[in-house]
Amino acid sequence: MRTDSSPGTLPAREHLPAGDAGAPVLDVVIPVYNEEKDLPPCVRRLHEHLARTFPYTFRITIADNASTDTTPLVAARLAAEIPEVGTVRLELKGRGRALRTVWSASDAPVLAYMDVDLSTDLNALLPLVAPLISGHSDLAIGSRLARASRVVRGPKREFVSRAYNLILRGSLQARFSDAQCGFKAIRRDVAQVLLPLVEDTGWFFDTELLVLAERAGLRIHEVPVDWVDDPDSTVHIVRTAAEDLKGVWRVGKALATGSLPLDRLARPFGDDPRDRELTGVPHGLARQLVGFCVVGGLSTLFYLVLYSAFRQAVGPQTANALALLVSAVANTAANRRLTFGVRGRGGAVRHQAQGLVVFGIGLALTSGSLAALNAAGDSPAHSTELAVLIAANLAATVLRFLLFRAWVFPDRTEPAPPPTATSSAPPPYAWPHQATAHPHAVEATDAIARPRPARPCSTDPGDTR
Repeated sequence: MRTDSSPGTLPAREHLPAGDAGAPVLDVVIPVYNEEKDLPPCVRRLHEHLARTFPYTFRITIADNASTDTTPLVAARLAAEIPEVGTVRLELKGRGRALRTVWSASDAPVLAYMDVDLSTDLNALLPLVAPLISGHSDLAIGSRLARASRVVRGPKREFVSRAYNLILRGSLQARFSDAQCGFKAIRRDVAQVLLPLVEDTGWFFDTELLVLAERAGLRIHEVPVDWVDDPDSTVHIVRTAAEDLKGVWRVGKALATGSLPLDRLARPFGDDPRDRELTGVPHGLARQLVGFCVVGGLSTLFYLVLYSAFRQAVGPQTANALALLVSAVANTAANRRLTFGVRGRGGAVRHQAQGLVVFGIGLALTSGSLAALNAAGDSPAHSTELAVLIAANLAATVLRFLLFRAWVFPDRTEPAPPPTATSSAPPPYAWPHQATAHPHAVEATDAIARPRPARPCSTDPGDTR
């Protein structure tokens, strides 16, 4: 996608290097709220699983969501005991807030999280992050609603989950199958530009993240999971559902008005590294041709319907001009959004003005054709008029595409400047809230933010409320 003022900032996906000795490849966040009992077995089980099966370096980060029990003390002890574990303390609740804080500060190229109750089978973790490491996908989610998934849970949760996903499909045109499964991962380069667009700090955070990513054209990989419901879950279903519906309304309104700058998430068209070795090839030409032909076909049908309707009341020239004018406005708007990927209101008036100039050229071609037809014979048949107009419109269509591509919606994306010798290295791994005091905590600053192998864990849906 493009706009006039904000070219895409995401580079083509690359396979992450396997032998990097710097930051861990994977950082798994476990957001927790009052989980003093479940946290130790979760962290130890995750660490054992990752150390035994994960082929890359990893870190586990415990994100304490303003717990009021001894969870901060337990997290500090685990961080002191296991080198691959770190802990972060937040003074405000909200799973989305916890993930945003940790993911924004992490130096790992792949970021993940999962629930502290370990409802999801850990064997799905490597399939979850592998497409992100390889550069195939931008985000990955576990799905309890995929056909290959094996799920054990009560009928109430099953109904709520499926009803919520139906709402997302019907209102936001979401195509992913499970927005609420606490088992997700994202590439850090994607998170850096996507997180600032996500407003929610609670349980709708996941859904908003996925909807914006999907609308921006990013690739979301889904992994079928084995999942067993936690009978001790403290999620407040009614309150959570109400807040989710508010979030659906807010995001839907923002998408409808074009107020979200999703163009900044654009990937290069054909982002295989081999594509970038080609020179002199217009990016996205094939896709734009397909989109333009589809829009042009629909516009031609719309034009013919309008012409036939106007022709009942006025002469052929007037009917042709009116039909072209109305269809030209619709054609420019459709090509702006669908063919050339320009979103938002910026430049819309100028684009329509330029489209009217292109319309004038089309009008000259079609009007000239009609004038030549009338000069050749008196009172030509209506079918003959339509045949001449179709031929003239085909010629005008070719010219319209060239003018749209080169003048109205030019590709203004400029290549990023090459790195200079003075460019600084990425900031060290640090946490903004890592030394906050707590009534049950001890001095454990050395254990906080310690780089360690990541492990997937995250709190149950009601824990961060």
